[in-house]
Amino acid sequence: MQARIPLDAAVTVAAIVDGGSLDQAARALNITPSAVSQRLKALEEQLGRVLIVRGRPARPTSAGEAIVRLARQLALLEHDALSGFGLDDAEDARVSVPLAVNADSMATWFLSPLARLAERHGIDFDLHRDDQNFTARLLEAGTVMAAVTSEDNPVAGCTVTALGVLSYRAMATPAFISRWFPDGVNRTTLRRAPFVDFDRRDSLQHAWLASQGVDEHGVPRHYVPASHDYAQAVRLGLGWGMVPSLQAEEPGTPGLEHLGGRTVRVPLYWQQWNLRSELLDAIAAEIAVEARQVLER
Repeated sequence: MQARIPLDAAVTVAAIVDGGSLDQAARALNITPSAVSQRLKALEEQLGRVLIVRGRPARPTSAGEAIVRLARQLALLEHDALSGFGLDDAEDARVSVPLAVNADSMATWFLSPLARLAERHGIDFDLHRDDQNFTARLLEAGTVMAAVTSEDNPVAGCTVTALGVLSYRAMATPAFISRWFPDGVNRTTLRRAPFVDFDRRDSLQHAWLASQGVDEHGVPRHYVPASHDYAQAVRLGLGWGMVPSLQAEEPGTPGLEHLGGRTVRVPLYWQQWNLRSELLDAIAAEIAVEARQVLER
């Protein structure tokens, strides 16, 4: 006899992952922690798989990720069905849509289309920020339903659409350039001048240095792991950095000068579950409209 996954059990597994513990899941579902534990144990016994690794926070196994994906897909389809009945404005008909986005997109263009969508739909966005080279991993894990990513190869079970290009240039303040590059931007001065790194997975500055014939190892740097604060650090003269063109051109901000060298162009793509959902398609369409207006082609 074919095994069937109870909907309440799948929802419970997703709630544990979202809340990070059985207690938080119990609060979200308005049931007791004992009931959460019983649902989880029954489903694990039924499937013969461990679904949740107990810890702080609790995290899904690969089998648990499949259950989380199922729960999120069912919630999305349920919302579409309620919308068809004209019931999607009800408070209990709201749906949470987890999305992954890189920090620079979130800081520059991504929130505006979400605000427009929230005005029209009963939707709560759950944004996961990561480097554009890694957001696709959140799709694979079932953590998010869609992602802005630099990967054009679709994740299994997903579709991919080109959004546009986000360009970065090596920028610094005039005062910083005067202090650190009095003889021009060259290999010698680049080895001495501090730069601003986003985090230890960010490779934009390293790629630009390599294009200038400089190994990034040993070059002084500051870590500023937030997009707005990163640009602000460059504007304050903390170091030079690869600043998105959308941020460098913001009106009313202190001027930055280009250090020269190549412009780093990062193509961005929208990947989403290959699931026929009116809501997910509406989100994709709104994101695409905004991307066409602000990103380079």
